[in-house]
Amino acid sequence: GLFSRKSKEEEEDQGWKLFGRVPPKQGVAKPPQQISHEYQQRNALQNNNRPKKSDIEVMSTTALILENRPQNLPTKDPEEAERHRLQYEAMIEAAKKKEQRDLKMKKKHMQQQLKQEDQMLQLSKRWANDILPNWELTKRTKKTRDMWWQGLPTNVRGKVWKLAIGNDLNLTPELYEICACRAEDRIKQTCDSDTASVSDCSPEVSTSNREASVELIKLDISRTFPQLCIFQKGGPYHDLLHSLLGAYACYRPDVGYVQGMSFIAAVLLLNMDVADAFICFANLLNRPCQVAFFRIDEAMMKFYFQTYEEFFKENMPSLFRHFSKTNVTPDIYLIDWIFSLYSKSLPLDIACRVWDIFCRDGEEFLFRTALGILKLYEDILIHQEFILLAQFLTKLPEDISSDSLFKSIELINMNIDKKKFSQILASKKEQGKMEMT
Repeated sequence: GLFSRKSKEEEEDQGWKLFGRVPPKQGVAKPPQQISHEYQQRNALQNNNRPKKSDIEVMSTTALILENRPQNLPTKDPEEAERHRLQYEAMIEAAKKKEQRDLKMKKKHMQQQLKQEDQMLQLSKRWANDILPNWELTKRTKKTRDMWWQGLPTNVRGKVWKLAIGNDLNLTPELYEICACRAEDRIKQTCDSDTASVSDCSPEVSTSNREASVELIKLDISRTFPQLCIFQKGGPYHDLLHSLLGAYACYRPDVGYVQGMSFIAAVLLLNMDVADAFICFANLLNRPCQVAFFRIDEAMMKFYFQTYEEFFKENMPSLFRHFSKTNVTPDIYLIDWIFSLYSKSLPLDIACRVWDIFCRDGEEFLFRTALGILKLYEDILIHQEFILLAQFLTKLPEDISSDSLFKSIELINMNIDKKKFSQILASKKEQGKMEMT
């Protein structure tokens, strides 16, 4: 008798809740038709009482300022309620003005974009119809050089680069095919790329014959413009880039493959076919500045650095003194910029515009661009110490503006006492030879 039992009828009458029983519901069961009718009436009443979207001015918590306080708090006096109403109207007015400003800015941006597209279309027609067919006659005229400075249209960029770089080495597409096949055979003979480890696939590369460096190419390709996702394995340009770099390593076994070459080759492939890209790539790297840097000719690199510092001191004496005081030397940041021709350091569209003028002016413009970057950020760099300077220069801001950069480059004077970059470089070389003798 300690625990009383209940009958089944009594248990079935009980309801359930989370903690314990609830008393049974009272009333007669309603037919389904009546329940459905009541539900529809209730929904219709709720929809009629619901405010329309047009009646809601702002869908945010700012409208809470018009609401009355909870019942447990003192009510608003008329003066406070009026003040809140005015504040709410001011907020609504500010939101509308901001929306109008944003629309005006968006419209202005669209108009500028359309204007730039029209300008590039006109430039493209002039390049294609007037300049390229008469290249030898028009390439050195002031009109052409001024158009060149504005940036080449993308549809003629590869053609202009090819003509400007030239083919002093007299390379042919057939030679590219031969070198590419040799590079492929070299990789197959050395190791199975799918099963062998990286250490097995990386033989020692002698200074006299660096043809074996073709196996090192695949390690660097995956790091080439990863944001584009076209040069990585499985991408449309992966095999082309690999073939081009391998062909060059076999064509110039004295140089082989050097880290940073993949970015130069990738930029060329984005603007021309693979055979033309190979010819331009080989001729570019045969220029004196690139030969000095890619072959790690320390003596020649030193002459270039000394010449660069002369112009640095001439154009930005205060920043030059600050760099000297903090021991920031050109090799800390300039080597990476020159190695990849700024394609790794700057956004791709800006790097291509730098390449445009580099093809026109030669190696001098690479160092002028470096000074332009320092000029652009001079106000920031002059207040930083060694660590921050090194970090900033080795990883430039991603939001750098093309127009701002080229305005800074335009301000750089590349004449010292009526001597050009090439003349000062030649004098540095002569001084070096005299010191050695």
